[in-house]
Amino acid sequence: MRQLRNIFILSFSIISSITFAQVQIIPYPNEVIAKIGDIDVSQGLYPKGKSDHLSYIKKMLETEFAIPTDKGLPIQLRIAANTDGSPEAYTLDIKKNQIDIQASSETGVFYAIQSLKQLLLHSKQLPLLTIKDAPAFKWRSFMLDDARYFQGKETVKKLLDDMALLKMNRFHWHLTNDAGWRIEIKSFPLLTEIGSTRDSSQINDSGKKWKSTRTDHKVHRGFYTQEDIKEIIAYASERHIMIIPEVSMPGHMSAAIASYPFLGTKKKKISIPSYFGVVTEVLDVSSPQAKEFVHTVLKEVAELFPSNFIHIGGDEVKYDQWKASSAIQEYMKSNNIDTYYDLQVYFTNEVSRFVDNSLHKRVIGWNEILGRNVHEWAQESNANTTLSKNAIIQFWKGNAEDLLFGIEKGHEIINSDHRYTYLDYTYKQIDLEKAYNFTPVPSGINDEQKKQIIGLGAQMWGEWTPTATEIEYQTYPRIAAYAETGWTSISHKNYERFRNNINNLTKYWISKGYKFPSGEEY
Repeated sequence: MRQLRNIFILSFSIISSITFAQVQIIPYPNEVIAKIGDIDVSQGLYPKGKSDHLSYIKKMLETEFAIPTDKGLPIQLRIAANTDGSPEAYTLDIKKNQIDIQASSETGVFYAIQSLKQLLLHSKQLPLLTIKDAPAFKWRSFMLDDARYFQGKETVKKLLDDMALLKMNRFHWHLTNDAGWRIEIKSFPLLTEIGSTRDSSQINDSGKKWKSTRTDHKVHRGFYTQEDIKEIIAYASERHIMIIPEVSMPGHMSAAIASYPFLGTKKKKISIPSYFGVVTEVLDVSSPQAKEFVHTVLKEVAELFPSNFIHIGGDEVKYDQWKASSAIQEYMKSNNIDTYYDLQVYFTNEVSRFVDNSLHKRVIGWNEILGRNVHEWAQESNANTTLSKNAIIQFWKGNAEDLLFGIEKGHEIINSDHRYTYLDYTYKQIDLEKAYNFTPVPSGINDEQKKQIIGLGAQMWGEWTPTATEIEYQTYPRIAAYAETGWTSISHKNYERFRNNINNLTKYWISKGYKFPSGEEY
């Protein structure tokens, strides 16, 4: 009996070590059944079955791993119903004589291939195992701020490739802000003729960032044509990533107002700011002409992007110009609007109704659209007006009470708490372990309310990262921590294992030429 017990312990020990050492997949699968043994696939893998991804997996194996795909061990791709209920779930079964991939959708097949790819990045000696996997959250996003500095198609595509490898499924594309308008709107051509170019940009002098008084005196310009955007949307779709466009309003609109002065409360021509941060220019929400502009722009955006969502920003609105505008005062009086936060919620509800009813999509906004003051520099009273229930809240600023307020009001929440998820923050502010330990679901809510937390976002704000190289430095490897938090259930997360597995990906990213922080830095 003792001998049998020792054999059992030894076998369990071997299986456990295989699981930890060889299953180098991020995000880590939610169920791994490891077996004893492995297979050498260097001589060939032969994909077959009925899936749209047959050509994709063949190309991946041949170009990235030099593995022939016309001979060798068969890989069976199969679409079949699963009991998990998630369209992103998959099973990957590596056996002695065959590799089986099964999912209820092409998305699941694609994610199984990404897990296989990460195993191959580690070794062409694949461990025998079965993976049964599904995501913890349906919303796993990465945001690129393209408004502060235009990055271009190749940078975006590279980010989409890495998101796909990490099973992230939402690309939040921040396309307009005070510093620049980056999306072609054919109804308003001056948005890119004027709004995509600024004369100079604030620079991070001696690490002062927002307090820096220096600019570079260099013209910065760039925007995406609608053809560019269609190309990127198609590229993302092939990788099962939905692109969520963000068009900021009613604040962060200096580039739009510089292009069309009638949008502002002063009706005067302005220049695009050279300095970043929060400025006072705001949309004249009392103006029918300005509202028609908003509708026309959102209509073009909706026709361009197949996403079911449009992000309208709504953050950091300074109310100084509204306070100084007689037209705004009269508008508030005639519509029984008490406070400036009420005015913002009132405007947001108008936009939300238009997006819901005319564009058949849903609005997303930063949590200021709830009408609560979350800024130290603001002295405004909270709104009494109730935000449209259909609006999704992206929480970034405030305390637990502010997050719970949105939950209690019945909104779906994307948790993007800046203290944990802002990639422009230094590694001293958010190191890899802090990023990994971020928990999107707050404590103190019931099981029904937990369902309202649909996922998380990681935000790469661009004020201090003008180049792709600087974006890479800030993004990698922390993006992998957010990917695992979004996919792997909290009961299966393990930072020690993650830190071990990240080495596999860092070698891969370094091989692609990324500028990368050293292990001591993150």
